[in-house]
Amino acid sequence: MKLGQIIGKLYCTISDPKLNGVKLYVLQPLDEKLNIMGKPIIVADGVGAQEGQIVFWVSAREATLCIPDRIIPADAGIVGIVDSIA
Repeated sequence: MKLGQIIGKLYCTISDPKLNGVKLYVLQPLDEKLNIMGKPIIVADGVGAQEGQIVFWVSAREATLCIPDRIIPADAGIVGIVDSIA
């Protein structure tokens, strides 16, 4: 799992029907010290995160399973909200 911060929302006029009702966000990947790593990516939200929050996310096959009881066409998905970092 990786850390990231939600920096925006993504709206689609047309998308795969499996994405109906799935929130898509723009996420800035972060390292363990919350420094920016690379370019922003698009992620599917599986936990009800909001803009500005620090989250942890997965990519590849795991991302397709971030929405309970559904398999979605996604390369990255949010699977948790960070409460604090010690």
